[in-house]
Amino acid sequence: MTGRSARVRRLAAAVLLTLACPWAPVPAAAAPPAPAGQAGQVVTWSASADRLGEGAADRGYRLIVHTSVAGSALRVRLSNAFGDRPLTLDSVRAGLRRTGAALVPGSDRPLTFRGSRMVTLPAGTVAWSDPLPGSVRAGADLAISLHTPDAAGPATGHEMALQTSYVGQGDHTAEISGANWARPTGSWWYLDAVSVRPADPATGAVVVLGDSLTDGWQSTPGLDRRWPDYLARRLHSARTAVEGVANEGMSGNKVLTDDAGTGALHRLERDVLTQPGARTVVLFEGVNDLKAHTGVTAAGLIAGYRTIVRRAHAAGLCVVGATIGPFEGWSEWDPAAEAVRQEVNRFVRAGGEFDAVADFDRVLRSPHLPRRLLAGFDNGDHLHLDDAGMRALAGAVDPHALDCAR
Repeated sequence: MTGRSARVRRLAAAVLLTLACPWAPVPAAAAPPAPAGQAGQVVTWSASADRLGEGAADRGYRLIVHTSVAGSALRVRLSNAFGDRPLTLDSVRAGLRRTGAALVPGSDRPLTFRGSRMVTLPAGTVAWSDPLPGSVRAGADLAISLHTPDAAGPATGHEMALQTSYVGQGDHTAEISGANWARPTGSWWYLDAVSVRPADPATGAVVVLGDSLTDGWQSTPGLDRRWPDYLARRLHSARTAVEGVANEGMSGNKVLTDDAGTGALHRLERDVLTQPGARTVVLFEGVNDLKAHTGVTAAGLIAGYRTIVRRAHAAGLCVVGATIGPFEGWSEWDPAAEAVRQEVNRFVRAGGEFDAVADFDRVLRSPHLPRRLLAGFDNGDHLHLDDAGMRALAGAVDPHALDCAR
């Protein structure tokens, strides 16, 4: 190969990469890191944090996440919220996933934290990376690669990702190939949010606070068919001011108690109020409180809703209340729980506390047996939804109601 032909081939490859890669580098240097929610950052992906097994030394994680809103200056939030000792990460990188654990060549770059490629998170804390030069499109599969040199004790993450990520032994975070990432994991480890700076500074995000129905249980894994995913695609097409979607669903979650992960009242600050660019929260919780036979009353659950609304309003967020869907046929259903559900739904629809209402009960219920899910949305257990049911929930949210004048 002559020098001239080699240069021509390198130039052609560079042009192809620029055309094919939705992550486009920019020449300007990154601005100094700003506090979360400032400098126009908007959350483009998130997952609720919980305790997730035990940390392990010299372990790598290549975590696949799906963006909702496009932008530049990408930042990631790492979490040691449930750790009992400091967590050190000595390599954190962000790139575009090509297929499996393999990356798009030229897309992967190191992230820094206050200028350093190593970061240590004390127990119970989170840390945002510095902004990364370049941009990422909406609907992209990001690969966030981490390495923990000496992790131990309780790990923090999100158990039910419904997305295959990858684990490796040793530090292979800089490798484009997926060869050393042979072990799959169905969880997201130590990562709980990604934000970008949208081109339009008026762009904001909606945070969905929910349980397994929001977490996506029984939707098709790997295809991003949770109802917040459908909502993100709908918002992108609608061209509303709210485009970012943060999925803060947690399976088994309750409003009032912490026995299946941190309850909604106690995780509101970390999972909702601190999300960059958050403008609205959709509250879709309560069925787990009702079906657990803990003696929860309508008055008690409504009081919990009111606390969430009051705290969100104090933080400047709008709140959309979602009615609780039907679940007769589920093993824990009984007439007492149904009576509470009906009373709570009346409050959501007509209580005047919410800035808007998403009437999920009306969308999901059978017209002939209104205490049961519509058969076409029922995954078979009479509580959780198939992909069609997930799409129906997203369709029940008015995109323009997510940007109220609060």
